[in-house]
Amino acid sequence: MRATRSLLAAMVLGTAIGASQANAQCSGNAGTCNTTNTASVTVGALVKLDMTTTTTALTNPTADDVAAGNTLANDGPQFTIKANRSWTLKIRSQNAASWTYVGSNSGVKPISDLSWATASGGTFAAITGSDATFASSASSSNGTAAQAFFKTSWANDFTSASNAPGTYSLPIVFTLTAP
Repeated sequence: MRATRSLLAAMVLGTAIGASQANAQCSGNAGTCNTTNTASVTVGALVKLDMTTTTTALTNPTADDVAAGNTLANDGPQFTIKANRSWTLKIRSQNAASWTYVGSNSGVKPISDLSWATASGGTFAAITGSDATFASSASSSNGTAAQAFFKTSWANDFTSASNAPGTYSLPIVFTLTAP
C-alpha cells in the first residue's frame, strides 16, 4: 500500500514537471527557434512623505500673554510630498479632547486651543481628533512642498486649568494617502 502511494506520487510529480518543460520547448525546421517570456510587475499607489522635524517647540506664554488672552504663532514642520497618483495629506490630533499634561497642578488644555493653517497669514482651523484635509493634489507629484503653521490660544484667566503650570504636549498625526 505504501509502495503504491509512493509510485502514484512520483507519477503525479513527473507529469507536472513534464508539462512545465513542454511549455518551454521549441522546435523549428529553419534553424531558429523563438519562445516568448513576458516579464510583469504590478505598481500600486505609491506615496512618500518627508517631514523636516518630528517636534515643534511652541512659544511659552508670558504673564502678559495670559493677561491679554493672546494667541501665539509658530512655524510647524515642512513637508515634501511624492506620489505616483492623486493624493491627500490629512491632519488630526492623536488625543481626542485634551493636550497631554505633565505636572502637579491639574492642567487641562483642550486640543482646540491649537489651530493650524498651511500659510502663516492663512485661515486657521482648530485641530480636532478627526482627519481634516491639510493639502491635496489631483495629479502625481515628484516633490510638492507644504508647511504647517500653528497658533496656540491662551485664556485670559490665571485660574484656568488650561494655564496651570506644567508641560503640555499634543501629538499631531499627518497621514498621506493616494486613494
